[in-house]
Amino acid sequence: MTEKTILKALKGETQKVPPIWMMRQAGRYLPEYRATRAEAGDFLSLCYNSDLAAEVTLQPIRRYGFDAAILFADILLLPQALGSDLWFVTGEGPRLSTIDTDADFNALKGKDDIHETLAPIYETVRILSRELPKETTLIGFAGAPWTVATYMLAGRGTKDQGPAHAMRENNNALFEKVINLLTEGTIEYLDEQIKAGAEVVKIFDSWAGSLKGEAFEKYAVEPARKITAALKDRHPGIPVIGFPREAGDGYIGFHKKTGVDCVALDNSVTPEWGAANVQVDGCVQGNLASSHMVTGGQALIDEVRHVRDAFSKGPHIFNLGHGITPDADPDNVSLMIETLRENA
Repeated sequence: MTEKTILKALKGETQKVPPIWMMRQAGRYLPEYRATRAEAGDFLSLCYNSDLAAEVTLQPIRRYGFDAAILFADILLLPQALGSDLWFVTGEGPRLSTIDTDADFNALKGKDDIHETLAPIYETVRILSRELPKETTLIGFAGAPWTVATYMLAGRGTKDQGPAHAMRENNNALFEKVINLLTEGTIEYLDEQIKAGAEVVKIFDSWAGSLKGEAFEKYAVEPARKITAALKDRHPGIPVIGFPREAGDGYIGFHKKTGVDCVALDNSVTPEWGAANVQVDGCVQGNLASSHMVTGGQALIDEVRHVRDAFSKGPHIFNLGHGITPDADPDNVSLMIETLRENA
């Protein structure tokens, strides 16, 4: 069988037409997703219903023919499996019980005790491994330890990740316990996804950009290196995508420092900068601004061509610089794909 296009890119192959998938491609911009979520009842029920989670993962593949499907789940399922309380407030997002003291930390479960809670996620992967088209790559994922910790320590998402930074600076011993537990838990979580059929895994460090200097190296780079090394030791050849969002100059050398096969770029950097500074070390993913999925038109066509052409001399997976937003027009996704694949 011909090797899948995403896997070719991850091995360093430059392709005339880059493979494409889209962060949050299963989501609220699609009417079929909204219908399935209504059937599930709420977001967490959808995540833990293997059949329905597989269905929403498959929906954008059926509609658009993306080159990859990414498991439908949430980065906060791991802290829930570790013993944190997790719930979602309509219109406001996730809420978690907080880790403020050593006693709070000691009440959490160990890395080997997460699998009963996460078993439905692994079953979703198994279903997808059977049901996806043979040419479609299945991507598993987890949140990076720093990003997940910012939610666990604040009890919610914050603009500046202030509570996590405060603990990092004022109670570093407890902070490092949290990071180390999340690093170990993430290895076990992704290991089980790979065993269930994930062909690639991605580590989402959505708040990496708020770590600076030595803190970035210690809490964004080092956990990604540990996770990647452990997974590749257990599953030789498994490709890993790292996404230290808004890392700026921290993107430079991220391949070599962490061992990831691909670095995903947000749209705070230009494609030209990404090609010159990051693609020189291996595959890159990105980085069309997700706002184009809302506005569409000639500007979308022009920018798709711009991103494609800027990365055309090296291995590239076309994607957005961040997840597609709920107000996106599904027709603009079609236009993006048609433009990318023109003259193929």
